[in-house]
Amino acid sequence: MAYERYERQMLLPEIGEEGQERLRAARVLVVGVGGLGTPISLYLSGAGVGRLGLVDDDTVGLTNLHRQVLYTEADVKKPKVRVAVEKLKALNHEVEVDTYDFRLTQENAADIVGRYDMVVDACDNYATRYVLNDVCAAQGKPYVYGAIEGFCGQVAVFCRTAGSKTYRDLYPDEAAFRRMPSPFKGVVGMTAAVVGCVQAHEVLKMVCGYGDVLDGRLWTVDLRTMQSYVIDL
Repeated sequence: MAYERYERQMLLPEIGEEGQERLRAARVLVVGVGGLGTPISLYLSGAGVGRLGLVDDDTVGLTNLHRQVLYTEADVKKPKVRVAVEKLKALNHEVEVDTYDFRLTQENAADIVGRYDMVVDACDNYATRYVLNDVCAAQGKPYVYGAIEGFCGQVAVFCRTAGSKTYRDLYPDEAAFRRMPSPFKGVVGMTAAVVGCVQAHEVLKMVCGYGDVLDGRLWTVDLRTMQSYVIDL
């Protein structure tokens, strides 16, 4: 491994050479390579996470580009995971990237999640989040949740240990959410950038073993006022 590219983060005692080796050995699944998945995958690749899995069945759209800065106008109509792997490998050739160009479902989730150490939720629908939560809880895999709307976002870590809170503790009524219409899609790109980076940093904290992980706690931010809170669930 070329340590020179990581020297600025390795100067931090919380990471150092041991933490960098842990990052190289880490396997992280990112579900969704859109607004949140873009900064998550970019910064995990930049940090030297050894293996990334990317799940997304969508193609790049023109309306994506204001917040999904992994892509360019030339990528419109191309499958997101296929474009993403090229861009991420260009950023850091040392990172292995697995791509899954289909939707994560009840039927395939256990197999895919089982290949990784932890999961980062960058999806945009409630059904997938409940599936991810239940599979991560069953397999004992940390689940880094994130969601955005407008100028606001939230992040939490679920299923980290047998006694950890889960997504169902935050939103227990799955039936009600399944009846709800699609979430409001208005958002500024910076909301996705801030929240996705916080999710990526929760991964680094867990892999390298430093800081206070948002285990069973919900971090929220409103970029209009810059107010943020951490709430115990």
